[in-house]
Amino acid sequence: MNFEAIRRYFRERRVYWDTMRELSTYTDRELHDIGIDRADIEHIARQAAQG
Repeated sequence: MNFEAIRRYFRERRVYWDTMRELSTYTDRELHDIGIDRADIEHIARQAAQG
């Protein structure tokens, strides 16, 4: 594993957890207003992390 792969892994991990943390703070109503179901948060965070 090279240095760039390690950097990419940690960047993706940070984006994933930042997205999870932020979306998890929203109420169900706020999520509904932006068209997101609470069950979709993990999938959305994974997509965000992958770019």
